[in-house]
Order: sequence, then structure tokens, then C-alpha cells
Amino acid sequence: MKSTNKPTKSELEILSVLWEKGEATVREVFEVINSQKGTSYTTVLKLMQIMHEKGLVERNEDARAHVYRAKVKQNETGKQMLNEVMDKVFGGSALKLVQQVLENETTSAEEMSEIRKMIEQAEREAKGK
Repeated sequence: MKSTNKPTKSELEILSVLWEKGEATVREVFEVINSQKGTSYTTVLKLMQIMHEKGLVERNEDARAHVYRAKVKQNETGKQMLNEVMDKVFGGSALKLVQQVLENETTSAEEMSEIRKMIEQAEREAKGK
């Protein structure tokens, strides 16, 4: 994904709906976003048109109501944005990034346990190489 095609915060909200649903009309996306925060239908429509131009979504124009689908993958978008945060905020240090996550008061004991398992798995895979 080119940096010029990087999704904005509002575009990420729309992508989140599309990632969850697989595909949706503007009306369906609007209903989800409007229930979370007040926004207008025309705003969602315009954003989705811009996202189509940027290559973030694709649309099927066969039906009366266009059906949109995310063209970018959630994990790839997440990796790109995480790398950007790691570089800009933590000076490229994965250690500082993880340290911040672990110090975050909203990280539950269950999440800590899962993080521990992921680290152990990564260590086993690194030793196997």
C-alpha cells in the first residue's frame, strides 16, 4: 500500500466495517458507523468514493446499490500502520512499543497470557531456523 493510499481515521472506520462484513452497501456501512457516532449518509458515501479512487476498496456496480469490499487486507494495513507508529513514536524500537503495551492499564491478564504464548512461539520458531 502506497503512503498516499494510507487510510485516514474515518476511512479506517469504514474499512473495519467492510473487514467484518466482507462486503456492504454504503447504506449498510452508514448504519453501522452512524450507530457508533453520528455522521451523515452523504459523508460516508463521499468517503467511500474517495476510498475507491485511492484503491482502498473495490465496488460492484452491477446492482442498483453499489456493493463495496475492502481491497486492502486488515493485517497488511495493521502492519504498515504499526511500523509507522513504531518508527515515529518509539524510534524504531519494538522493545519500547511492547513495553508500552504491557504497561497499558487496559491490557488484561488474559491478553498478557496470550502475548507470553506468542513470544514463546516466536522464540521456538527463531531457534528452528
